[in-house]
Amino acid sequence: MIGCREIDEYIEQVRRGDYPVCREQFLLCDMLERIFANEDLRVDGEQLAAYLDLQKYFPYRLYPWEKFCFALHNCVYDKDGNLRFPILVIFGGRGLGKNGYLSFEDFCLLTPVNGVMHYDIDIFAMSEDQAKASWQDVYEVLETNKTKMQRFFRWTKEEIVNIKTRSTFRFRTSAYKSKDGGRPGKVDFDEYHAYESTKLIGVAVTGLGKVAHPRRTIITTNGNVRGLVLDKSLERWEEILAGEKDDNGTLPFVCRLDEDEEIENPEMWYKANPSLQYKPDLLHELKLEFSDYLEDPITYSDFATKRMNRPPKETEGCVTSWENILKTNQEIPDNVIFGKPCVAGFDYTKTNDMLSAGLLYHVEDKYYWVTHSWICKRSKDLPKIKAPLEAWAAKGLLTFVDAPEIPPETAVMWVMTEAARRNSVILKIGIDNYRYTLLSKALRDYFFSPDKETNANIKLIRPSDEMKVIPAVTSGFINGKFCFGDNELMRWAVNNSKEEKVGVNIIYGKIEPSGRKTDPFKAFVQAFIVADVLDKPALGYLDDIDLLSVITI
Repeated sequence: MIGCREIDEYIEQVRRGDYPVCREQFLLCDMLERIFANEDLRVDGEQLAAYLDLQKYFPYRLYPWEKFCFALHNCVYDKDGNLRFPILVIFGGRGLGKNGYLSFEDFCLLTPVNGVMHYDIDIFAMSEDQAKASWQDVYEVLETNKTKMQRFFRWTKEEIVNIKTRSTFRFRTSAYKSKDGGRPGKVDFDEYHAYESTKLIGVAVTGLGKVAHPRRTIITTNGNVRGLVLDKSLERWEEILAGEKDDNGTLPFVCRLDEDEEIENPEMWYKANPSLQYKPDLLHELKLEFSDYLEDPITYSDFATKRMNRPPKETEGCVTSWENILKTNQEIPDNVIFGKPCVAGFDYTKTNDMLSAGLLYHVEDKYYWVTHSWICKRSKDLPKIKAPLEAWAAKGLLTFVDAPEIPPETAVMWVMTEAARRNSVILKIGIDNYRYTLLSKALRDYFFSPDKETNANIKLIRPSDEMKVIPAVTSGFINGKFCFGDNELMRWAVNNSKEEKVGVNIIYGKIEPSGRKTDPFKAFVQAFIVADVLDKPALGYLDDIDLLSVITI
């Protein structure tokens, strides 16, 4: 027993099995009991009671899981008087009541019960409507109790201020450059799955620590795009709950189904949403949505992804599952591919958008893909791309080109230089028939041509060629034969691709036409189509020649 009713009652509820809970909830209870047994902690019961008394102004009361999270996040202190769990994560299915919880918590922390002056609170989200959701709830509470609340608060359509503590409550959006230099007491992140990079997050939390008891609250469901901030955070939260990593003040309240098969068992839905036992109308709605999901799991995939926090392993016609894509995170050792022959691939839609190129090696049973991409800063699609492009550029995975278009010779020169650096002969190049025209001159300068009289060392790829390798590509992902290194850009591009029928052929197309680029993956496919030459007897390429010196003459 921890000695706080709100905490103990929820733990007992989980242990008794009043309703099905997920594995992470049991791990959280174990973690807390271990922490309280081994650390000198204090629960401020008077402060908690004063906070909970403020529920009288709200049109709802907190559920047991909410009181549990609230008490741990706001009223548990270590021996030095610091908050023990200053970072709260609520990862639960849509309909859980995350925004309602956040509204109540932020209202409380503006008041004198918190005991901190100028305890400003900022809610961040990727859209203004989402950022405003919890803020609007507090605004409605003030408007509903206007006569009484005017003694304690002043408010406009943009900010709420507690008169006594001078604490200000605001909602923010993704324009991170304008958020630096603040001094908030608390920062909230709504729908964390939508963040494509940590840049906004880093700037938002930089101001924390300038006032006492800094806090963060993260609320989110799962999302549809893999490999971004949420996926990495989920891994860390799971490690914390399993005791594999220090919690560092983080309290991960994770609710989701344990297995995909549980989606079809309504009795298990409580695992993703512990509020469901108190919301019969929501349960009825879920059953209606479930009927649609059974009829068409692809179109209604949000039922699995956002209601149950179990995103489908595959979407309609997708290249492969996310688990298989993660298998590509294998090292590309220079000593393994040095001196070996390779093939190259190029792909782009427009040179004023994105261009990708790479070298493909086949050594024993593995395919090693060395790649790079270029993005035109003037691309009209750039604002639509939900990915951490600047972070990927800093890692050397791509280059921004500040010009009307990406010069064709840039990618060709990169491929030739990278091959020479590894003392590798490029036996063949694969490139789409339509896209060859723009690169033809630059490739001919290095004696590459599709013409039979010049040895035809370029293959102009047709849709029928692509269709033939799709089964082999699928097999390569399943069996972990593709090594991309720790290349987030490639994983993103594969996950953005799907199989689609064009005429009589099946090729790799785009899941979304402009914001989710596929060029890096398509360049890989072009190279894979011609990779059969790597399995033929060597054609006498010279292992001992310094190709880099030749290429730079």
